[in-house]
This record gives sequence, C-alpha cells and structure tokens, in this order.
Amino acid sequence: MHEGFAIAFQERGNGQVSRHRPLVLLHGLLLPRKHQLSLADSLAARGNRVILMDLLGHGESDRPPDPRHYRMERFAEQVVGLLDHLEIEEAIVGGTSLGANVALEAAVGSGDRVRGLFLEMPVLERAAVTAGAVFVPLALVYRRLQRPARAVAHLAGRIPRTGREAGAGLYADVILEVLAQDPAPSEAIVRGLLSGEIVPHPSLREKIDLPALILGHEHDLLHPFSDAEVLHNELLNSELVQAGSFFELRFPPNRLSAMVADFLDRAWA
Repeated sequence: MHEGFAIAFQERGNGQVSRHRPLVLLHGLLLPRKHQLSLADSLAARGNRVILMDLLGHGESDRPPDPRHYRMERFAEQVVGLLDHLEIEEAIVGGTSLGANVALEAAVGSGDRVRGLFLEMPVLERAAVTAGAVFVPLALVYRRLQRPARAVAHLAGRIPRTGREAGAGLYADVILEVLAQDPAPSEAIVRGLLSGEIVPHPSLREKIDLPALILGHEHDLLHPFSDAEVLHNELLNSELVQAGSFFELRFPPNRLSAMVADFLDRAWA
C-alpha cells in the first residue's frame, strides 16, 4: 500500500547474491509491468534481484480516476515507498520511457536510495511538443469515446490470455491487458502527466552523479535519439548505447540485455 492505494509488484531472481543486487525495473506509459518480464528474467539469470512494479494506474495496481495522483514526483515516491516496504536501502532504478523519467525523478528526489540508473528511451524537453501532440488527442479519445472504449475493454477482457512470460505470446497478453483497461483512469493518467513536468529540469539532471546506462534508438519522434544524447552529455557518469530498434531489447538474450547486465555488474562493483 502507498498512501492508501495498492501497488502491485513481483520479483525475479533467487539466491543470496541476487538479494544484494536489487534493480527496480519500471514499465512504459499505460503498459503493465509484465512487458519487462523477458528482460527481468535475463538480468535475474545474471545474479540480480529484479523488482517489477506497476505504478499507480497501471497493470494490477489501483487506478484512481483523479489526475492529481499521476505526476512524476508521485510515481518516484511510489518507487521509494516500495524500497521501504521491501527494506531495501539502495537499489538501481531503471525503466522504459515513462519508467526512465520516473527513475530520473527518483534520483533527483531520493539520490541516497539510488545506486545507479538504467534509462531506456528517456523523454526530455525536445520531445514535449510531440508528446502533447500524441497524448492530448489520446485523452480526448478516452473522454469522448468512453462508451465504445469500454466496449473494446470488455471484449479484450474476454479474450483468453496465452499466459506466456516470454516471446510473442507475452506481448500479445500485454496488448490485451492495455485494451482491457477502463478508459477513465487511463485518461486521468494522461491528463495528470500533461499537467506537470515530465522530466526533472536540466539544472537538476546535471547534478546527478550516479552511474547510468542510457539506451535509445532512431526513427521515434516521441523518444528521439537526440534526447538520449543530450541526457548522456548531462550525466557525466553515463554510457550511451544505440539500439537498432525498440524491439531489439524485447527478446533477450541479446547484445543489449548483455550490456545492461554488464552495466549492473559495474554499478554494484
């Protein structure tokens, strides 16, 4: 529980070594935590304790309809609250898109609890216009077309899941879970994020003195590789890796998952 709301999470990784190498791995916007399962298992196999959580409004966590609950600083507080709940003093925090920005927020607000950062597809100020162009219409669709959206959600909820935790079956289940969500809380998430800062100010980012691995790719207006490059220049203790596409990391083991695992080794060393 966090501020009266249930926050869902699960852990991957066993053994005494992994207990001392926690990684909180966060999902993308409107996605459930399970979309990170393949990467989590790949990293757990390398001796890491990987903690997947559904931020408020996502996956199996509570989904209050008030936009005020969906701000970056509130999401970062949930991460720290989970560390408190699990009695973890220090962890590496990372994620994809929204998850990467939440990790940055956690580093700014609670740097003493963050050992390092894994930042895939961060969204900085340059992408704010594109984010607005995407998410404002999305919020309007959720609000104006709630009846057909609920019909789609009902239908998606009735489609059997594959139950797989890797491969194409996993992502088919992820898509169905996204479609099955009530549109009202999803609209609240988008409105809440649009009403606040989506990323810490550059002057705050430049003060982050933590090992960081930044991952980006080309041909994505919402997550331009230039944002990854800017962040790499701001975080002096960072490494930058260019992926071939968004999908490259989705099916471990691969060169990128191996790079993330190597980074975790260095961060804990």
